Amino acid sequence: MPRWLVPAALVIIALGIGDTVYLTIAHYTTPVLLSCPDTGIINCAKVTTSSYSKILGIPVALLGLIFFLGNLPLHLPAAWRSPSVLVRRLRLAASASGILMVFWLLYVELFRLNAICLYCSTAHVLTLLLFIVTVFGTVLTSQG
Repeated sequence: MPRWLVPAALVIIALGIGDTVYLTIAHYTTPVLLSCPDTGIINCAKVTTSSYSKILGIPVALLGLIFFLGNLPLHLPAAWRSPSVLVRRLRLAASASGILMVFWLLYVELFRLNAICLYCSTAHVLTLLLFIVTVFGTVLTSQG
């Protein structure tokens, strides 16, 4: 396994935690986000305050935070060294669940709300990167 793989995953997760902590705080305090326009196609307030900003009463931002926090132990060096097939599958399933959520949220942003949130897009890109690193790492650690 390349030496950069685990640090890359952990950096992606740390950035994801930072982004989703900010979005969660903004959800519970104010819909006005730093450096994000509130008119036109780029409209964080429209996205983060829409009816789609919660699933079963849980803010999507908080779900994103839970996603990144839940992936953290699965991407620690000890987890990558684990010979357990269960750990490998759980790590892959956890990162794939994020991709499924990203597809749904992109659909909502593009076709339901006609607005994009820059901070949400950051979380989407980080989720995609984590998935790519996870798949790559899983393939490499499965060989042998």
